[in-house]
Formats: sequence, C-alpha cells, structure tokens
Amino acid sequence: MKSNNQETIQQFLQFMSERNLTELTNLFSDTVDWYIPGDEQKAPWLGVRNNKQEVAEFFELLWKYTEPVSAKIDHIFTDDENAVITGEFVTKMLETGNIVESLFCIQMRIQNHKITRYRLLEDSLAVSKALDK
Repeated sequence: MKSNNQETIQQFLQFMSERNLTELTNLFSDTVDWYIPGDEQKAPWLGVRNNKQEVAEFFELLWKYTEPVSAKIDHIFTDDENAVITGEFVTKMLETGNIVESLFCIQMRIQNHKITRYRLLEDSLAVSKALDK
C-alpha cells in the first residue's frame, strides 16, 4: 500500500507543478473531506470543499490569483492510508504583487488510489496580509 500512496503523492506534486487540472482533479475521490483554513473573504480559494468539482474550482481560483515563485518539499511521510508532506513555498499574489513565504504541511488520506481527505496548513496570516492593498 505504501508504494501506491507514494505514487499518488508523486502524481499529485507533478500535476500540481504542471498545473494539469484534469489529471490533478482525477486524483481525488468523488466526495472529499477538504479544508484549508484562512481568510476566505480575501482568499476565495480557501475553506471547505466537498467534491471533485469543488476541488477543481479551488485550483482554478488558486491559479487565477497566485503565481508560484518557488516551492521546496522537505519531507514526505506515509503510513497506511495517511500521508504528510512538509515544505516551504514562495508565492506572488497577483492582485497586489506581494510575495508570501510560508512553511506548509499537507495532510492527506489516500484510499484506493484516490485522495479522500486533504488539509493544508500554511501561514494564513501572511497570505491574508499579502492580499491587503
């Protein structure tokens, strides 16, 4: 099972870096337990998502409002159905031109080669401040 999770994680990272929305969305189950905390008024891509279509909308919004500058994966941990990815990213907010630097931690549950649970923890205060005009 571990190797399957590793494969799903590698595909997730690859499709995300390529901004391949179709393949990325297909990694998720039809119903998803998704949550990224933060200021949803300023950053409409944040919050709760419940299905594959809402996950696709997340990536569409994220890519509309942000531009990646750099990202670094520090660690990938897997255990049965669970995976954790830690690292750092630098992102430009397109509306303001401000740069956000943040550590991040992604928690996933992968069942039958599909991501069923997703959490992203980042410096949500820095994201919110970078969106101030």
